[in-house]
Order: sequence, then structure tokens, then C-alpha cells
Amino acid sequence: MMENKRELLRVDGLKQVFKAGSGRVKAVDDISFSIGEGETFGLVGESGCGKSTTGRTIIQLYQPTAGRIYYDGVDLSTLHSKKQWLQFRRDVQMIYQDPYASLNPRNKIKEIIAEGIDVHGLAKNAADRNRQVAELLETVGLNPDHANRYPHELSGGQRQRIGIARALAVQPKFIICDEPISALDVSIQAQIVNLLKRLQKEKQLTYLFIAHDLSMVKYISNRIAVMYRGKIVELGHAKELYRFPLHPYTESLLSSIPYPDPDYESQRTRLVFHQLIQTESSQLHEVVPGHYVYCDTSEIPFYQRKYEGMVSHTALQTEVQLIR
Repeated sequence: MMENKRELLRVDGLKQVFKAGSGRVKAVDDISFSIGEGETFGLVGESGCGKSTTGRTIIQLYQPTAGRIYYDGVDLSTLHSKKQWLQFRRDVQMIYQDPYASLNPRNKIKEIIAEGIDVHGLAKNAADRNRQVAELLETVGLNPDHANRYPHELSGGQRQRIGIARALAVQPKFIICDEPISALDVSIQAQIVNLLKRLQKEKQLTYLFIAHDLSMVKYISNRIAVMYRGKIVELGHAKELYRFPLHPYTESLLSSIPYPDPDYESQRTRLVFHQLIQTESSQLHEVVPGHYVYCDTSEIPFYQRKYEGMVSHTALQTEVQLIR
């Protein structure tokens, strides 16, 4: 399920169940995937599908109900000592969705960024601490003078850059980006995504990028997993999943992406996904190499034919365009 890279994170049969009154809600329902070192793995789906819960369970904000999470080959359930957890907390960081709520309004920016530096003892003295904060601010495209400001003095995009700087402060290897652009204006979203891509290249970072916008996830991700009601229903390489969506839910997500053409939009039909049908043999099956679909074993030939038809249709369209 992973590109030819060293495995950094593996989720195996993860379940997360919450109590809701007298009942129980399956937020994450038996999902598995791997993320390779240096990869950006996109996790996409509508609100309430379980994608943010997955990220928060990986970083251990929630204890998993069932399943295993392996980081760098180590089962997180076997970590017991304070030293082990400190190292994990340093290696794995999170950028949160809301740049307004995720920063302490009472602290200056330099205190917010330096919190991890202090916890992990990464500064030799106060001067070194200030130097690191200033460098981090410049790294995310802000002025070192921002260090003495408070969060309310900054715009949403600037606050999210502070959130990124805070995550980078402890020199992590893996960052969970939990819908980091959803609360920002469209023009600012592109700036933040480009910043994340640049930082990944410069610092050899690995990302789990969680979002509901499939078009933006495609832009930044190597592979994408599509979630629906706690299940991963499709997983594949970003470009291929975008060009050849096989599961009906993925097709419905793609059909909801607007295009900047009023005439086209007025004629376009949105696809509506109604229900996920499950049987005893329903699971994530590799229907073509590297492309997985949640289905019954009897449905695999159908999805293989559907894929072949899409590829043939695309090839025909390309040939017609060349002739023209």
C-alpha cells in the first residue's frame, strides 16, 4: 500500500469508538495504511468522516479503541518511559485546523514558538532561544519582529505560519497537517501549501495532510486515501485517483469541485453518493496495481473493467486531440 520508500508510519486495523449518550459512534472503523519517509499522504473526506480523529489518534491525543500504530517500526503501545514519549513527541508534530484557537492569546509569539524548544531543552541559553525563534519566523516567511506580538495582532494566514513555526521548532520528522488551510482565504491557502511543500523539500519532512478539498490534496500529495464514515473507500496515487476515480463516493467528491466556467457549471450534474454497502468480505482490495477500492471480492472484476474503460477513454480523447 506504499510507494517504494522506507516505511515511517503504519496504521493497522485502527478503530476509534466514542460514547454518545447511551450509544456508541464508530469514528474510525478498521482502517490500515502506510506512509513512506519523505512522502505526503493525503487523507480526504467530508466533515465527520473520521479523518481528523485518525490524525489525533496517531499523535496519541486519543487512545485507539483497537488496532496498532507503528512509528519508525515501533508499536506505540509499547512506549512506556518518559524518555520514549518525549522523543516521539519531538519526532511527530501537528499543525492544527484553526489558527485562531490553536494559539494561546495570552502569550507572545516568541513564547508560543519556543514552548517546544523549552520542553525538549533545545536552546543553550536565552540568546540561543531567541535566535532560534527569529530563524523559525524567517523560515515561514515572517519578520523576526513578529516575535514580540500577540496572536490577535496577526492575520489568519500569519497565525497559521506561526503554527507551522511552532511545529518546526523541535525539528520533527513527521507532521500531521490537520486541515491547515480550511479556515483561510483561497489566495492564502495556496501560499501555505507552497510553504509546506518547500519546507518538506528543505527539511526532508513527511506529511499526513488531512483536508476535505480533493483538488488541493491532489496538488500536495503523493498518494491519497478517501474516507467515508470511518472507512477508507479508495486509496491510490494522487494523479491516478483524480483521473480515474473508481469508488462512487470518490466520484461524488470530484463532481463537487467547482470549475471557473459558468456555462459549464450550469450544465454539470453533481453525483450524489447514498450508501456504503458492506458484506463479510468487504475490505480495501487492490483492484489494479497501487489502486485500492473498498468492495466485496465479487466486485473486483467490475472495478477492473471500469478502470480499463476509463484509461481507454482517456487515451482515445488524447488521440483525437492530437489529430486535431
